Amino acid sequence: MTTNDIVQKLWNLCDVLRDDGINYSDYVTELVLLLFIKMVHENNEAGLFEKHPLPEGCQWQDLNSKSGINLLDDYKRILLALSTGKQRVADPKDPSNTIEQTVHSDKLISAIYQDAQTRLREPKHLEQIIKSLDQIDWFSATKDGLGDLYEGLLEKNANETKSGAGQYFTPRALINSMVRVINPQPGEVIQDPAAGTAGFLIAADTYLKEQTDDYYALKANEKAFQKNKAFIGVELVPNTRRLALMNCLLHGMEGDDQGVVHLGNALGDVGKNLSKADVILANPPFGTSKGGEASITRDDLTFDTSNKQLAFLQHIYRNLKPGGRAAVVLPDNVLFEAGKGTDIRRDLMDKCNLHTILRLPTGIFYAAGVKTNVLFFTKGTSENPKQETGCTENVWVYDLRTNMPSFGKRTPFTEKHLQPFENHYVGGSKVGRASARQNQVGLKTNLQDSLINRTEGDWSFTEQETTPENQTPETSRWRVFTRQYINETKADSLDISWLKDKDSTDAANLPEPDILAGEAMAELTEALRELDNLMRELGAGAEADVQKKLLADVLGMDSLSEMESGDE
Repeated sequence: MTTNDIVQKLWNLCDVLRDDGINYSDYVTELVLLLFIKMVHENNEAGLFEKHPLPEGCQWQDLNSKSGINLLDDYKRILLALSTGKQRVADPKDPSNTIEQTVHSDKLISAIYQDAQTRLREPKHLEQIIKSLDQIDWFSATKDGLGDLYEGLLEKNANETKSGAGQYFTPRALINSMVRVINPQPGEVIQDPAAGTAGFLIAADTYLKEQTDDYYALKANEKAFQKNKAFIGVELVPNTRRLALMNCLLHGMEGDDQGVVHLGNALGDVGKNLSKADVILANPPFGTSKGGEASITRDDLTFDTSNKQLAFLQHIYRNLKPGGRAAVVLPDNVLFEAGKGTDIRRDLMDKCNLHTILRLPTGIFYAAGVKTNVLFFTKGTSENPKQETGCTENVWVYDLRTNMPSFGKRTPFTEKHLQPFENHYVGGSKVGRASARQNQVGLKTNLQDSLINRTEGDWSFTEQETTPENQTPETSRWRVFTRQYINETKADSLDISWLKDKDSTDAANLPEPDILAGEAMAELTEALRELDNLMRELGAGAEADVQKKLLADVLGMDSLSEMESGDE
């Protein structure tokens, strides 16, 4: 039985949850509260723990031997005990009374099960799920690692629901590619200020384990660093953070007292107090800041903005150590937004070497129509990591968007689509390809050598082989633009494109209507947001509020804040 088969079996259990009246968006949260206890049991049976992480009375065998109302009551008791570390038991001196008894003091387990409650009402449904979990071929699952199985379930949720956090789920192929070219090293602090379910951090940990024989090649203190201090994430939504902590623990990543992923707002005090990082990998949430705990409340950012991505971008390049490197997924508006957007891009190119931009194809994210890019940059320069002016001299751009298929279930986006970009990132010459191979065995690539060895020209993904006559920079997917060109010709916009879209006027090959509608909606929303900011800067805030109220009425909402409530 393959991992995909097991993931499908687990997903089918959502039918049982639906029968108990549990909402579609709560399926995974409800399922993993129980599934985690089972997975810990399987890992313990396989001898992967020195000590069982869960306390006595709160383990799998305390559930699968019961039935009926006793089972449901015990399950609720276990969730409460894991959440608080305490439970009520009969007083041995006076059985008519109960006393509070400490069950465990593991802060990570308490964080995972914080405020955990089951919405199951029928004992028979809980019993059915438990029996189904016991019938799964866990031997096959543990061969590939239960963490990978759990990851598969999260990805399945993102594919199927296309809502909530799932709509911004970062494709696994993209995560792995970003990690490979950033090339994290043992001993480095690796952060994700918008961690979600911790996909970037786990991919980086997996990459490092492959380099170091599961860390066996490291000394004891180096192993401890990797397990408890190397990875730090921040996640705003409690249920998403719960999934992330479980995900990390099943991959052998424990973190500090708060776990690998801390609960909080990276655009607030939690982000402000983060230590500096060697590597930052992130896909910040799309949207604007309009009150609530998702607000931008930082007072240490140089440029005030209501655009979350621009605020995250500031946080990321400010939070890098000198010489630190980052790869961050950002929507197109960050590349061309005027005003503060221009100021922030200039500051980024001053303080960092923004050496590479990857223009991603549409359709790879579950938010239809969103156009995104990956920005790769290094703090300072190779000659002077503490340099804070003029760090960017050239920006290399790989266009993986123009004349690419519309990706989706029928045309999945895979790592083969990113391979040409990776080859060019490390330099397309023999030296560059050798550096790429070195990455796989853990030898650090010198970025400066990579930049020196880069050459323009890539004609991948063409329907027919191009001839030397039409292999020009204008037809290539891989080009370099000087800082002077970006300033004088583009007015410091990074929305750089040059390839002609061969299907731009062919209606038969247009993207699906929902993608076109999504693109139009995204562009309209961004235009309205900029108009709102402009009116407020002109002192017409009251009129802006009136217009927003009219728009909310047209859209049938109590307020426009409803549109923004799902951004995180």
